[in-house]
Amino acid sequence: MSRSGVAVADESLNSFNDLKLGKKYKFVLYGLNDNKTAIVVKETSSDDSYDAFLEKLPENECLYAVYDFEYELNGNEGKRSKIVFYTWSPDTAPVRAKMVYASSKDALRRALNGVSTDIQGTDFSEVSYETVLEKVSRGAGSH
Repeated sequence: MSRSGVAVADESLNSFNDLKLGKKYKFVLYGLNDNKTAIVVKETSSDDSYDAFLEKLPENECLYAVYDFEYELNGNEGKRSKIVFYTWSPDTAPVRAKMVYASSKDALRRALNGVSTDIQGTDFSEVSYETVLEKVSRGAGSH
């Protein structure tokens, strides 16, 4: 349970494990349920396009996301895959929503074992492919 009293729903962990272990999904979007008591799955997708993922990030709403980020290594060393956790909190979202999401993040983040990188996004430049690639590839040898 988080500082805000929000719990992580079992389905949220199940979807994460399906992404991590089963490679069933490319990304999972999480949000708060209607009465703001649990973090639930909003959507899952197996679409490989990073642009398809970005299109799912709402302009005026907060959410959390997990993305199986694949990238090429330099020098023909092949591909790497890192699980990235996103906290999406756009500047245009209501202040109260941003506060609840900020105080609830740790409960979800601690429950998701195997995430390599955290991305905090307030606008699309902070979650662009190039920005995320730079962050995940810093530790490219540490897989």
